[in-house]
Amino acid sequence: MRKSTKQSRSRVKAFLIIGLCLPVGAVLFFWLFAMPDVSSLRTTNPTVTALIEARQAQAAEHGRTIGRHWTWVPLSRISPSLRQAVVAAEDALFFTHEGFDWEGIKVAAKYNLEAGEFKRGGSTITQQLAKNLYLSAERSLIRKAREALITRSLEHHLTKERILELYLNVAEWGQGVYGAEAAARHHFKKSARDLTANEAAWLAAILPSPRRYDPLRKTTFLTRRHNRILKWITRGSPQPPKLEQAPKSEPDSELEPEPELEPDHQLTEPQEQEQTEGYNESPTSE
Repeated sequence: MRKSTKQSRSRVKAFLIIGLCLPVGAVLFFWLFAMPDVSSLRTTNPTVTALIEARQAQAAEHGRTIGRHWTWVPLSRISPSLRQAVVAAEDALFFTHEGFDWEGIKVAAKYNLEAGEFKRGGSTITQQLAKNLYLSAERSLIRKAREALITRSLEHHLTKERILELYLNVAEWGQGVYGAEAAARHHFKKSARDLTANEAAWLAAILPSPRRYDPLRKTTFLTRRHNRILKWITRGSPQPPKLEQAPKSEPDSELEPEPELEPDHQLTEPQEQEQTEGYNESPTSE
């Protein structure tokens, strides 16, 4: 009887383990099967992003349409000041980490525990790129897990320069404004390559809440943020600027009145030029 009881318990344990492993395995298999082919981004620019589609869907829910102001440019045609300002403001360790800022994640986790909800993610530029290109704005552990897988894949397949180029070209910089070129023309009426350090610092400063500060609203908080970024990129301080969080986060579901935009620009950068921009070179600066 004892032997039979032990065998029954063993079978129950085996069934429980299988029952737990099968769903987990199925989810992992689905994630791997549904993973985007990020290797194609080495030489091909995206024609749309999950963020753009989400903004269009949000506008449709409010019974209106939203313009799309987007012009793709290679990294060489983006002001070095803007590159430095964005790295300083968003991810100071960008060129040294492998996609994840573990110290930032630890700080964010502590904050989330104290707040009792998922508010901060400690995201790097690569993580933000993964989210902008492929994911929703949902704040959940499942989405963060998928973001982590895509982030690792981006870091594995692309150089740091290509990741930064992609990020600077898909980041949101206002109502229907995407990428550095559109941002420079929208906010300063000039090309991204001609941005001054001062202008670059303003664009980097509004990145966490680009729609809130469109048109550019030089509030006390934003001015402090701008000044710290500008000081860092012009004086070459070895320490990144200490930037405080925005006083109130901008809900992803909210859409402010849409400003008038220039006609939509399609991606016109020739493929041949993309392939000569040195995507396989090692990082050299920032």
